[in-house]
Amino acid sequence: MKPVTIEDNLKSATQQLREANSDSPCIDASVLLCHALDKPRSYLLTWPEKTLTQEEQDKFSRAMELRLAGQPIAYITGEREFWSLPLEVSKSTLIPRPDTERLVEVSLDLLSNYNGSVLDLGTGTGAIALAIASERPDLNVLGVDMQPEAASLATRNAQKLTIHNATFLCGSWFEPIVQSEHKTFALIVSNPPYIDEKDPHLQQGDVRFEPSSALVAGENGLADIRYIASQAKAYLQPEGWIAFEHGYDQGEAVRQLLLQFGYQDVKTEKDYAGNDRVSIGQKPLE
Repeated sequence: MKPVTIEDNLKSATQQLREANSDSPCIDASVLLCHALDKPRSYLLTWPEKTLTQEEQDKFSRAMELRLAGQPIAYITGEREFWSLPLEVSKSTLIPRPDTERLVEVSLDLLSNYNGSVLDLGTGTGAIALAIASERPDLNVLGVDMQPEAASLATRNAQKLTIHNATFLCGSWFEPIVQSEHKTFALIVSNPPYIDEKDPHLQQGDVRFEPSSALVAGENGLADIRYIASQAKAYLQPEGWIAFEHGYDQGEAVRQLLLQFGYQDVKTEKDYAGNDRVSIGQKPLE
């Protein structure tokens, strides 16, 4: 059997993925081949005539089978970049998405004139907490997740990235705060479950493979946002901020919730596509 080159593999895989209606067949093929070879993308461009060993070819073929079955790229490779940080991911967590970087940007803006600790609720891979911690090494960042696997994964990511000002605890929302040395926070940030259980998008794309507990919330997707907003003021320092990521059509509803619970300076920021994505509110000075 004739050895198969990098170029041959890329052409064949791209065609298969295109026929399977991948949104990005060329990128998908390249990422999976880099994963199989354990090489950067520049290697594919520099050595297109290189042939794969049998072990490499088998690894690439298995990865392609998973992708053609709909498995998210990040779960196949076990890694996703977020805020230029390479993060380990697993099926116990959501896959970090570019839109969530908008939440990080808003959070850093809110923290520009603040000192104090930051709390990230529903931290998952630790993406938000680690992005903030990497930009503000002077601040202590605490991430909380109810899944032990997620809290452990976030801790591993912090260790791999040598980010020393982020720690992670397991528990439901505010419960682990009693274990923490930090009792009040300058910012509480969260990308909680906010998809309605009847949303048809749950049957499409990568979310089919992601944990529903991290995606779906009652009350048309607002139950967890409501709970966090109702409790957060007890854990915010005076004039501290709360910031939520939410669905593109939930901006008005989240603003009304924040106003209902007594937050001030409530507003919604757009994502890169111009959709409502991040809503914020400030605890009044009491």
